[in-house]
Amino acid sequence: MVRGKTELKRIENVTNRQVTFSKRRSSLLKKAFELSVLCDAEVALMVFSSTGKLCEFSSSSSGINKTIERYMANAAISSGSNMEENLKLRTDDQSSDDLLKKMEFLEEYKRLYIFLTKLLNEQIDQLKEQGKKLTRENAELRKKSEMLYLTAAPPLPVTVETALFIGPPFQTHRQTP
Repeated sequence: MVRGKTELKRIENVTNRQVTFSKRRSSLLKKAFELSVLCDAEVALMVFSSTGKLCEFSSSSSGINKTIERYMANAAISSGSNMEENLKLRTDDQSSDDLLKKMEFLEEYKRLYIFLTKLLNEQIDQLKEQGKKLTRENAELRKKSEMLYLTAAPPLPVTVETALFIGPPFQTHRQTP
C-alpha cells in the first residue's frame, strides 16, 4: 500500500512539530553517515532547531570546522568572493553574542552565589549563638541540680523486719519472751 504524498507546510502544533523535527533530524543524520561510509565522502551537516539548538555531524575525524575551512577555501577559489570573510564576521558576531549571554549568566550566578554564601554565614552565626546559649543554660541547670542534690534531706531509714514466721499468711505471730 502506497502512502499519500505529505503536504509540506509548517506544523502548527508545537509538540507534533518537535516530534517530527526529532525523527527527521535522526533520519537526516543517518543518511549523512551512510553517504560518508558508502561513498567515502567527507560530509558535514549542521542543523539548528527552531529554539536555536545546534545539531551537527562530521564524517571527518578532524571535525566540522576543518570541513567548513575546506569548503571556504574551495568556494573562495571558485567564486573569487569574500565569502570566507563574511562567514567569519557572522561567526564572530554569533560568538560574541554567545559570550555576552554566558557572561550575563555567570554574573547572575555569581550574585546568587554571593547572596547564598552570605545567607549561610548568617545562619551559621545564628546557630553558633544558639549553641552558646544552650551551653550556658545547660551549665546553669547542672548547677541547680547539683545544689538540689546537696541540699536535699537525707533519706529516712527504712525498717525491715527480718524475722521468720511459719504458718498461714497474714497471721501474726508473737514471740514470747
